[in-house]
Amino acid sequence: MIEQGHTLPAISLTQLTDDGMKTLKNDVLFANKKIVLFAVPGAFTPTCSNAHLPGYISLADKIKAKGVDAIYCVSVNDAFVMKAWGESQNAEHIDMLADGDASFTCALGLEKDTAGFGGVRSKRYAMVVDNGVVTDLFIEQDKEFVISSAEAVLAKL
Repeated sequence: MIEQGHTLPAISLTQLTDDGMKTLKNDVLFANKKIVLFAVPGAFTPTCSNAHLPGYISLADKIKAKGVDAIYCVSVNDAFVMKAWGESQNAEHIDMLADGDASFTCALGLEKDTAGFGGVRSKRYAMVVDNGVVTDLFIEQDKEFVISSAEAVLAKL
């Protein structure tokens, strides 16, 4: 499992933009930047839509004022779903990134199998990444939402 001090694995994520589908390599996504990344079990799911993403939307300016270059939201959904979810939540200051095949999530060791409910999904977590290296990591216990919230991460920045 990924730990504080580890470099993120060289796995690509995807993003649907107005210019089309983009494959984004981690060496570009995280190079020479301080990033707050948070991951959710699924787009459009209750806690993710009612609390996790909205917290980062409402605190985006305060988080970025702490020297953060960008905020990334990752889920094991396709890029079409991530774009639609971001638009439905007015998440214009958050980069909505898709890990459609869970390769990024599995490379981090942060996957969970929800079986027939949804298959392989991500655990709920947040991390601060500085130039590709994890400097802070906040992994929730199953079915909890405390330490990966925007408020908790902002307090640690």
